[in-house]
Formats: sequence, structure tokens, C-alpha cells
Amino acid sequence: MKHSTLNSPLFPVRMAAHIMHRGGVIAYPTEAVFGLGCDPLNRVAVDRLLSIKQRPAGKGLILIAAELSQLYPFILELDRKQRQRLEQSWPGAVTWTVPPRPGAAPWLRGNHDTLAVRVTAHPVAAALCRIFGGAIVSTSANPASRKPARSALATRRYFAAQLDFILHGAVGCNRNPSKICSLRDGRVLRPA
Repeated sequence: MKHSTLNSPLFPVRMAAHIMHRGGVIAYPTEAVFGLGCDPLNRVAVDRLLSIKQRPAGKGLILIAAELSQLYPFILELDRKQRQRLEQSWPGAVTWTVPPRPGAAPWLRGNHDTLAVRVTAHPVAAALCRIFGGAIVSTSANPASRKPARSALATRRYFAAQLDFILHGAVGCNRNPSKICSLRDGRVLRPA
């Protein structure tokens, strides 16, 4: 006997992906904290996410994906050495700043000439990217200058009815948001 899709453990993930496809802003668990996310190609959704978080657009945003190929529409082609460097740290909680593809959504970069990207190791976040069908925006779920939320309840307390959906799940065991490194020179831009 088949179970209804409403009873599927992936139903909430499908619902979150559907909401993002319709321009919604959601929250979901990541390796260390809850993240806020939306469709990176939907400028209205990105602007709304920035407003909810009270984050200046110039700071730029991170894209997460379930696999490197989901980032190809946004980044320049990588040489073998660059690809190896990324793949050695992915999936995982290391974000890399990489050269963007010409014309790739400038609102994601902010005032930077690079784009921050990560292949997530978190099973719920990765499933969300797979079901969404590509990379999604990922920024910590907290108003600017406040501590990032580490639970769905803390996320709800911060944002109440401003979000369209909160995807429940446990965050990973990392204590801090992802480390950020430069692919150009390997410098650590933000420690873990």
C-alpha cells in the first residue's frame, strides 16, 4: 500500500522548495545554524530576504548547493587544481569565494568581485537543493548583529510571521557558521 505524499518525510522539503519557486523566503537547518534562503535568481525574493534580516545588500550572500554542478550556472569554469581544492573541502562547512560567471546575478555578490559558494554536508539542506533543482541563497537566520538561530523555535522568535516557511530539523554539530576562504589565494576570510 502506497503512503500519501503528505506522509512522506520529504514532504516538508518539497513544500519549502515549492515556496521558494514561488518567490518565498524560508528558513532551514544547516551545518551550524539555521539559514534563511530563497531562489537566488529571484531579485524580489533576495531583496525581501535582505530586508527581513536587515542585512546591507553590499555584504553579498552565500549560495549553497547539493553538488558542485549546481553552482556552475553562477561561477566561472574551474581549472583542475581549483576543482580539487573545492572538492577536498566539500561537502562541508567551508565556503569559498570564487569568480562569478559574467552576468550572474550581481545582487548575490554585493560589493565584491567574487561569489561565495558552498556544497553543504547537511542532509536537509542538501535535500532542499536537490528538490529545488539548484543552488539556493544561504545566510544565517538572525537579524543583523544578533546571534544566529540554532533552532526552528529561535528562528520563529526572531522573524515571527515574516517568513513563508520554516523547515524543521536539527542543525549540524558545528559551533560556528562556515569558514570562508578565497579560491584565488587560499586566504581565510572568516574563520570557523
